[in-house]
Amino acid sequence: MNGNFDQGLEYAEELKKSNNNEHVAFAYGAGSYLYQLKNNRAKSDEWFTKALAYYNKLPESVQKINLRAYLYNYKGLIEWKRRNFSNALTNYQEGIKLSIKTNDVIQIVKFKSNIALVNEAVGNYELAVKNLRQNSDFLDKNENLYDKDQFQNSRSNIYTNLGNVYEGYYMKNRSKAFLLDSAEYFYKRAITYSQNYMDNKMTATLSLGNIYLLKKDFKNAERSYFDIAMYAKQNNDEDYYKTANYNLGDLYYAQKKYDKALIFLKKVDSLYLKEKKIDVSYFQSNYVQAKIYNILNEPELAFKHSKIYLDSYEKYEGQLREEALEVNYKLGTANLSDEMLSIQEKYKYEVLWNKALKVFYVILVVGIVFFLIKNIRDKNRAQKKMNALIEEFKANLEKKESEKAALEKNIVLEESIELEDTQLKKENANLSIDEAKENKIVEKLLALEEKLEYLNADFTLSYVAKKIKTNTTYLSYVVNKRFGKSFGEYSNELKINYVINQMITNHLYRKYSTQAIAESVGFKNAVSFAKSFRKRTGVSPAQFANNI
Repeated sequence: MNGNFDQGLEYAEELKKSNNNEHVAFAYGAGSYLYQLKNNRAKSDEWFTKALAYYNKLPESVQKINLRAYLYNYKGLIEWKRRNFSNALTNYQEGIKLSIKTNDVIQIVKFKSNIALVNEAVGNYELAVKNLRQNSDFLDKNENLYDKDQFQNSRSNIYTNLGNVYEGYYMKNRSKAFLLDSAEYFYKRAITYSQNYMDNKMTATLSLGNIYLLKKDFKNAERSYFDIAMYAKQNNDEDYYKTANYNLGDLYYAQKKYDKALIFLKKVDSLYLKEKKIDVSYFQSNYVQAKIYNILNEPELAFKHSKIYLDSYEKYEGQLREEALEVNYKLGTANLSDEMLSIQEKYKYEVLWNKALKVFYVILVVGIVFFLIKNIRDKNRAQKKMNALIEEFKANLEKKESEKAALEKNIVLEESIELEDTQLKKENANLSIDEAKENKIVEKLLALEEKLEYLNADFTLSYVAKKIKTNTTYLSYVVNKRFGKSFGEYSNELKINYVINQMITNHLYRKYSTQAIAESVGFKNAVSFAKSFRKRTGVSPAQFANNI
């Protein structure tokens, strides 16, 4: 189910040969979702009907209850893929009741993750983040419940989903730059855990390309999109192929390479004509084409694509709003949650805005010109302000470095670190390594520093020793001798120095939350990061940022 759908169906076919009705029902249930992933809706419905038929032949038992929960999960995933979010939620809610009844903890975690995806799809971002972080904490504390592949797959899913939620949340709240940073962090983590799960890897890679585009890192964005396009072409995956082509068109539009952008955007239109399915890629493609044709002074084509965009957007958003209302009603939050009320308020104004756009779409070309001019002015204004800030930071950088050096002299080590140093010195007192070997270890450490390896959460003594092919005793001895500190202090100092440098040279970095900064440099939580930062600088991260 993670990329090789045909092979998955081969396993389902083998399982159908069993004389055990439980096996056969499961095979049809799993197969129904696999056919949906292949966009074969008729076959998906046919197989799910057969799954229920074999399920009904089973005598009452705990196994039958668990099987029913699995079937609810597959049906929920099928409805989610079809963007029937209300129906998906109904299946998940029924399934989780059964899994709670039989204490099937692993399946409960799956249901909660899938419910989080429904919340993300209809705009309940904070609720989705809360659910996924709870699942992530559960995995950390209960790895022993999973075999290795299960754990890797669960990690891959949760990190991919967290990246999706943070990205979606940012697109609705673009003033909150830290959300984009968190999305990038989780997509990179997802790719790390998804080497054996191609579907998740492709989703995370595609989404990471979007993050690069938002950050104007065009080179990495282009590489990510072409990787996805090539994968999709090889595997006849039209959804990925359509999305990759739209993203490439949008990328080249951002670079003002209009002819090149139109090549990829027209591919999106041709795929729509083939399957007649309106999705985000289709109406956004027409939006970008309308803007390009306006710039190229082709009013008829600009008008044509703006009309397609408005008609498609109204239909797509109308369906999504209906799904959101149903989902929130089933969650029991329609009239209770402040978050839901604000979302409803937002949708109310969007309806009015969309209707107004529909009425006045005949003057959209003029509107596009106006907004383009305004956008250019805003960008120029922002660029001037950013340049002024950079010049100011350059002028003060030498002074800040001196202040940091003074602060380093005043660091007071905690008792635990003093004990660690004492123990290390005792252990290393009689240890002797020839100078050439010491130099080799230091050289490899500096190479890891150059690659920013220390930003990973797993940059530990044992990890680094394995990475540079030495043992932990030699490594701790060399760090203590050459750098005058324990490995833990050495690691934390690299992370904190990186943050300080980013804060001084990157004004956007100062706007990130303490949690987002902590995650970006590999700290497990904001509390331990803030403690290390204060020890290094004498002030909190927020105070440091405000004083620059």
